[in-house]
Amino acid sequence: MEEHNESTGVPGAGISTSAVEILVSLIFLLIGGIVVFDSFRLGASWSSDGPQAGYFPFYIGFIICVASLVILGQTLFGKSGRSGKVFVEWSALKQVLSVLLPAAVYVVGIQLFGIYLASAVYIAAFMIWLGNYSWFKSIALGVAVSITGFLTFEIWFQVPLYKGVFDPLGFLGY
Repeated sequence: MEEHNESTGVPGAGISTSAVEILVSLIFLLIGGIVVFDSFRLGASWSSDGPQAGYFPFYIGFIICVASLVILGQTLFGKSGRSGKVFVEWSALKQVLSVLLPAAVYVVGIQLFGIYLASAVYIAAFMIWLGNYSWFKSIALGVAVSITGFLTFEIWFQVPLYKGVFDPLGFLGY
């Protein structure tokens, strides 16, 4: 019995395994290429006193590039690349992205506004969006968790956490 996907109406529809393999191999090829390129800036050869700073990173980056090209070649020209197997169905991908994308926004929020404000907003937003809690409960709990974190780290342990580029809590003097 085939599984029916509600979001597309097509049984078993989603992103193919070969598409994911191609994407991941290209990402790793890019990362390996950056490592190789930057290794030359550091010096990737052997000098009179031994290997330069970029010697070992160069070879690691080179190995990553070769492995990526092998995977890319196997996917494009091998039999497994044409199998058409589904890596992830659209409904499952939608669930993963419903957590992954807000988490990425949360990381950016930490950089801009600090961990306390970003955490309060993140917790409240998740409670409202995915938990279907009321606005009041969500905001109250998000603020309470952030205040507890602030008191725990900043006051009691005297360990300052990142306040962000804009430092919205700067008026507190911490």
